[in-house]
Amino acid sequence: MSAKIRFTSATAIGLVLAKVGHPQRDEPLQTSKEIFEIAEADQELLAGIFLKPFKSLTPHRFSHHSSLAQHEMNNYSAAIFAADDGLLEKGCDIAKRLYAKSNHPNIKSGDLCISLIKDIDIDGQLTQGLCILKSESVVPFLSISTRDGDLELHTEQGINPEKLDKGCLILNHLASKGYYVFTFDRTGSDSRFWVRDFLGVVPITDSPFLTNQYVNMAVAFMEKEKKTKPKIGDDTPPWDSSHAARDAISYFEEKASFSLHEFEDEVLKTPEAKAKFAEHRSEHEQAQGHKLDDSFEISKKDLTKAKNRIKTVMKLDTGAEIRLKPALAAKPDQMLEHGFDEQRKMKFIKIYFNEDLAD
Repeated sequence: MSAKIRFTSATAIGLVLAKVGHPQRDEPLQTSKEIFEIAEADQELLAGIFLKPFKSLTPHRFSHHSSLAQHEMNNYSAAIFAADDGLLEKGCDIAKRLYAKSNHPNIKSGDLCISLIKDIDIDGQLTQGLCILKSESVVPFLSISTRDGDLELHTEQGINPEKLDKGCLILNHLASKGYYVFTFDRTGSDSRFWVRDFLGVVPITDSPFLTNQYVNMAVAFMEKEKKTKPKIGDDTPPWDSSHAARDAISYFEEKASFSLHEFEDEVLKTPEAKAKFAEHRSEHEQAQGHKLDDSFEISKKDLTKAKNRIKTVMKLDTGAEIRLKPALAAKPDQMLEHGFDEQRKMKFIKIYFNEDLAD
């Protein structure tokens, strides 16, 4: 069961800072010599900035092939949660670990901020969190100040909180199972470095996670199969792939729990389709770096979110795009009509409506 997490009462109480270079380019690592104490007036504000990127992310946990006792990040986190005065030493150790793992040529140097957060609400209980943020770029910003009765404009370089490149939030929750960890990597260049090499985390395979994984896999597979089937004439509507997506989702709507064997028999049916889906699933698991359970309780909340992600935009080769709201995407044939113009030798879409709501 997923934890219910609120950040409304959270405050940031201390920071360890670092400049993490690239060891293969002979760029140094520079770390704080002492904890940066955050003024009480800024603690709530900074916590809000630090924690904003971690809303609605998939929970992870630390994992080690042998034992959690051998996991460096798990041990650093445990030491910091055990005593606030461990933040400086273990925060610097975290920066050193990141520096040591930054050997890939695509990894950029950047600024690292490690913050101890208190009073994060998890299922009604207040607990601590350790927030790790990395910014790999600086942006110019302007400020206006008063001097000698007049106004001056200053230009400076700094970190844009809205464009942080990488982040991790470790919550002091479920410690015996590897903590409750949220992470993101906006660069997408080598997420394996951040998630696996540096953090060493794997997703928590709960009901919401597995529902999302299998629904997305099933939809992608059905759409791919639909597109590979030969089309007869020009009778296939351009929104046909969304029909395939809904066919995949219908199974999840009708069931309380998922069974891979049952899904194969009721949805895929043919041995050929089952073999192709098994290959599709294997490729997905390999890319994600972990196996997926064959059975689980279906999260209806996450199923609804997945339904809203069904293709709602038709991109046509003429440059036109037609965006459909989920309600219309579910039943496009009621308001849309497609055909073929013999004179122009082109397909067309006719849209029925009562009034233009933009007027």
